[in-house]
Amino acid sequence: MNKVIKEKVFSSGKKLQIVSGDLTIEEVDAIVNAANSQLSHGGGVAGVIVRNGGSIIQEESSQKAPIPTGSAVFTTAGSLPSKFVIHAVGPIYGEGEEESKLTAAIQSALRIGTQLNLKSISFPAISSGIFGFPKDRCAEIFLNVIEEYLENSETTIDLVRLCNIDSLTVNIFNEKFHEKFNI
Repeated sequence: MNKVIKEKVFSSGKKLQIVSGDLTIEEVDAIVNAANSQLSHGGGVAGVIVRNGGSIIQEESSQKAPIPTGSAVFTTAGSLPSKFVIHAVGPIYGEGEEESKLTAAIQSALRIGTQLNLKSISFPAISSGIFGFPKDRCAEIFLNVIEEYLENSETTIDLVRLCNIDSLTVNIFNEKFHEKFNI
């Protein structure tokens, strides 16, 4: 069972949560996959999503690939509890313009969620695993982009969860959340 570590309720009533647990069991309208541009879901979060949700996710992804870094597409979620998987392509650390590319990937996923009229969405720490993006800076970008989106965009999304399974990432996101929101 996933555990909410921290929660921020914005003036709009929209919520942002830090969650410790398994992204693939999140009971939200969509989970976000930390994808590569070929949408080849063999390792990391992507591999777990396909193993737990079924081959239909990879089959649908293959029809939409390739997509550029910073963009996102969606597929059905197979046998996962969510309705959709939004595949967002974050940058590989060291390729250049990583911060703007990560910002664009998060924004792309949020826009797709809004276009699909979703109420809830859950993200992993895109690019901070095998792509090597520094976890502390990743957390800061996520918090800034999501706050900006929830406060200033016309969106159907009421709940954004940042769900990670490893304690190091959860702790860093928790720490940055505390620094930003004093919660």
